[in-house]
Amino acid sequence: MRPSSVALGSAALVAALLLTSCGSSGGSADTAAGGKVTLTVDLFGTFGFKESGLYEEYMKLHPAITVKQTDTQDEGQYWQALQTKLAGGGGLADIQGVEVGRVAGLLQKQADKFTDLRSLGLGAVNDDLVPWKGAAVKAADGRILGAGTDIGPEAICFRTDLLKAAGLPTDRTELAARWSTWQGYLDLGRQYVGKAGAGNTWTDSAAGVFTAEVGQQKVRYADAAGKPVFDSNPAVQSAWTDATRLVADGLSAKLPQWTPEWNKAFTTGKFATLSCPAWMIGYIKGQAGTAGSGTWDIAPGPGRTGNWGGSYLTVPKSAKHPKEAAELIRWLTAKEQQTTLFTKQGSFPSSTGAQTAIKGVQDPYFNNAPIGEIFSESAANMPVQVLGVDDGVIGKAFTDALGEVERTGTAPDTAWKHALDTVRTAAGN
Repeated sequence: MRPSSVALGSAALVAALLLTSCGSSGGSADTAAGGKVTLTVDLFGTFGFKESGLYEEYMKLHPAITVKQTDTQDEGQYWQALQTKLAGGGGLADIQGVEVGRVAGLLQKQADKFTDLRSLGLGAVNDDLVPWKGAAVKAADGRILGAGTDIGPEAICFRTDLLKAAGLPTDRTELAARWSTWQGYLDLGRQYVGKAGAGNTWTDSAAGVFTAEVGQQKVRYADAAGKPVFDSNPAVQSAWTDATRLVADGLSAKLPQWTPEWNKAFTTGKFATLSCPAWMIGYIKGQAGTAGSGTWDIAPGPGRTGNWGGSYLTVPKSAKHPKEAAELIRWLTAKEQQTTLFTKQGSFPSSTGAQTAIKGVQDPYFNNAPIGEIFSESAANMPVQVLGVDDGVIGKAFTDALGEVERTGTAPDTAWKHALDTVRTAAGN
């Protein structure tokens, strides 16, 4: 049965969610020395806590708490800075975000730097999540080092005005059928660039296509035994071939993601489609602004599945206010708040209860696209992925090498070798 539609951002829904979020609090967090506490939160990208008003709501519920967030858009830059702080033992926030591609390495190499959430009363914090989400941050001895936030089921975001101008379909169902495979996606892109105006390309970058395609695989860079397979896995090689063919055929805007040039392109029409994990919805809205409302839409992507990203909240051992940080984490990751984050920002919940609540959500900004249905299907089809210790390093090596192909004309075979050399050097092999 098709779920009933729920308009994203509707007054009734938001009001109801605020009421449930108020009721979800377990009571006021303790304050340090009976005074006010400032909790620091350091994140990357757009988690949506600030943008959706959750911090403001939490501070109303807990008048003695002030939440201050810092953030870095580029996760790679954020991770490097976090490593520096962990090595030096200072400058860490009360709460630090960690991307899913980093957690295996954190468990095996840096577990001593983070607080076991069980000791802060959060032993059940991941119990409502899809099983693999909580398992990824649970050590062999039972320590829980992170609380799960969102996951990143994939789709394709597209500009209806640009496709229409090029004489291509704009109906979601028809597009999903046309690009049901990555080869279909590339074929339609070739048609687009043959008809679009000068300066208009099919997608933002080879890196985006590569990351989305690899994100559909159960085994990517390491096998179930932890053995590195990044240099021999046919699925990775196929994604590389598709990404480099994209460049050769003139389908890429050659824009490095998270750069000012990339951000600007959301409003200039530089590209018509974008590999689009759920969290990208909020990013598009932030970059394209109100003028972009109605020009963007969403359709199921090639394979109708995949996962790109998703995050955790951790408490470093050097946190000044660990108990208060734990209470904020408990509240932010509860199903009510995960539901709010999806309805307002597009961050797809890892909470099974929240997933049930959002299946009928539509988004007016994206032409009332049934985003709850689209991303729920993608998440349901997604295999449980094997997470390797160096997934973050390996993924960046490949996407950096694709940047060489795009921006310096490096031959694909040469760039592939550069990626492998980078990974082996980083791993000490």
